Amino acid sequence: MTPTLLFACDLSAENRAAFARAVRLAGEQGARLDVIHVLDPYLPRRVLHDLEEAVVADMQATLTDIREDYALPEPRVLMQTVTGSPYAEIIREAHEREVDMIVLGAHRKRGQPDLVAGTTLARVLRSAPCPVLSVSHTASQGWEEILLPMDFSLTSRHTLRETLRRFPDTRLTLLHAWDIPGERELGSRGDFARWRDREVARLQSQLETEVERLMAELDDVPEVELVLEQGAPLEVLMNRLRRQPPDLLALGSRGQLGRHSQITESLLAEPHCDIMLCRAW
Repeated sequence: MTPTLLFACDLSAENRAAFARAVRLAGEQGARLDVIHVLDPYLPRRVLHDLEEAVVADMQATLTDIREDYALPEPRVLMQTVTGSPYAEIIREAHEREVDMIVLGAHRKRGQPDLVAGTTLARVLRSAPCPVLSVSHTASQGWEEILLPMDFSLTSRHTLRETLRRFPDTRLTLLHAWDIPGERELGSRGDFARWRDREVARLQSQLETEVERLMAELDDVPEVELVLEQGAPLEVLMNRLRRQPPDLLALGSRGQLGRHSQITESLLAEPHCDIMLCRAW
């Protein structure tokens, strides 16, 4: 079955990077690209009719410009308008079309985590039946470096499988944050330092064994590196993104937006790279 990508186009200049990435991914994965624009249902019917034609023409013109700018082949494309609430229509279309991935532009209220929950992006993430890709960077090249925070939970394992299934030729880094109890109180004592070093070595060995076991379950496994860093998960991840931003961050989500983790809210408010968010279905 041919995979389908769903791109929600809002015709803004900021949305152009996401449109280009959707076109690139469709070409690389041999997928069909469905492009939709959600219109206000309360507009007069005559206005809606004229607006539909103008919107589709504008989306087609934008597609042509993007293909020329990035030298991309034209994928199989279906362009349509729908009417209704943007996030609800995106979710409905994703279900009806049985899409493999939803592509959206990054939310524009950067640096304001408290405003994330009400955005279309956040609402789509809450109920999407498939991974959602939030794009904030240009699509001048394919993704080569992918970072995946790994705590070996069901959610992170599902995210790992989704990432490897879609991007088997990339370099993948699994980032695990760890902390040792008593570090602050006893860190200066020599006997504690020796015990800590042994525990860290044991943790490294256990996690490497776990990664090898996970990789044995999968086909077409790329080069995978396990990185252990000490600290709280959010602090470790944000420091890594600032020092060494990847092309794509693959992130698992356990909860709903509005009750989302601090990590997800911080990343959506200040994206350092493109983000693929996967729910553990």
